[in-house]
Amino acid sequence: MAIVRHSKTHQELFMGRTTKTLTVSIPPQTYEEIERLARLERKTKSELFRDMVKLYEDHLDEERWKRLRRIGRATAKKYRLSSEHDIEKLVQEARGIRD
Repeated sequence: MAIVRHSKTHQELFMGRTTKTLTVSIPPQTYEEIERLARLERKTKSELFRDMVKLYEDHLDEERWKRLRRIGRATAKKYRLSSEHDIEKLVQEARGIRD
């Protein structure tokens, strides 16, 4: 009697795969640098890639906040807003609320 072992885990059979494979083309020098960094950090290339994506997402978030702050400064200048009280007053005026 032979014992057959399925290559899929219980979770994969009933819930689908929990990871996806991504293939990318990079110059050999970049590949060597990734290998070096992975060894240095004692991480797999997959872990290193996930870390890089997270850092890039953080960078994009910071850029969005910078953009919002620039818009906020321009709006404050346009409407001569210098305090939260000025903002509240402007909002109340827009809503038709009187003091």
